[in-house]
Amino acid sequence: MKNIPLILMGCGGVGRQLLQHIVSCRSLHSTQGLCLRVVGVGDSTSLLVSDDLLHKGLDDTVLLQLCRVKSAGESLSKLCDFGEGRAFGHPESEGKILEIASQLGRKTGLVLVDCSASFDTVVVLKQAIHMGCCAVLANKKPLTSSMEDFKKLFTYPRHIRHESTVGAGLPVIASLNRIICSGDPVHQIIGSLSGTLGYVMSEVEDGKPLSQVVKDAKSLGYTEPDPRDDLGGMDVARKALILARILGHQINLDSIQIESLYPKEMGPDIMTVEDFLDRGLSLLDKDIQARVEKAASNGNVLRYVCVIEGSRCEVGIQELPKNSPLGRLRGSDNVLEIYTRCYSKQPLVIQGAGAGNDTTAAGVLADIVDLQDLFS
Repeated sequence: MKNIPLILMGCGGVGRQLLQHIVSCRSLHSTQGLCLRVVGVGDSTSLLVSDDLLHKGLDDTVLLQLCRVKSAGESLSKLCDFGEGRAFGHPESEGKILEIASQLGRKTGLVLVDCSASFDTVVVLKQAIHMGCCAVLANKKPLTSSMEDFKKLFTYPRHIRHESTVGAGLPVIASLNRIICSGDPVHQIIGSLSGTLGYVMSEVEDGKPLSQVVKDAKSLGYTEPDPRDDLGGMDVARKALILARILGHQINLDSIQIESLYPKEMGPDIMTVEDFLDRGLSLLDKDIQARVEKAASNGNVLRYVCVIEGSRCEVGIQELPKNSPLGRLRGSDNVLEIYTRCYSKQPLVIQGAGAGNDTTAAGVLADIVDLQDLFS
């Protein structure tokens, strides 16, 4: 039986769903000769650690109780009331993670799983990887930090997995790495990598006002609490940067041209969410509708995409052929078209659900299992 000890950082929707997946897959993993041992779980304020790091993890009943506690908005330290593990507060928790990394990294191995949404984890991840640990990320921010940080995270490329940073559970990075390893040069990548913006652009294509579509998307739970977090394009830009860096481009976030769907005068520092939804959003309807009609007159549709071609990396609205994979996109799926020497006329197309806690957590779990050859 291969044992993979892991520490989860981040107990939001994805982190909790991951723990539930781990518990529900126990019998499946057992038949594969694999045991995932959760030795620690942390959030932004505290860290819960198993009493016996070398031989036991936190019990499954505790992991499920932890999910319930976090869903109710309570602290992980509450679980100590049940007599399980030890809780460490912030910033002591960071030192404790590195202590465990030092203890297990070169002895049994350890996987740090980052399901947070924080830049701060990059410090711990870099040090843990230097200690021989592995890392699995759903959090995009460490990979979109400086090039220096990026290179340090990839000191041992076999020790890091990050499929869920770009397409949730879709095999985007695995496919791209296979192409790169085969020596097939990548000429262009173009993709719709935001379920929210994919939905928005396909709905305005039908003649619906942008303001109504965004409000509908918010009510369906597709957008962030402040829809400008989606409409600004930064999330797509981070995903594009990760892909560009995989291709070998040494660029930073500020090198990417990003088209925001709202002007600076409607930014969060000037206009409240309520004002934006009630007054600002409707002011954007006319311009988008004109662009939709112009594209239609050319036999095209509008999509919010990332484009990586040569040294160019940009994010924004593009006119695309109606009968292309991206042009046929409806709803909140992600679609990526990869053009290479082998896929020159007909691109390699990857399409499917590219968001959602369940799908993202499944992608993270697959990445963890993919590291099993590094463990004994």
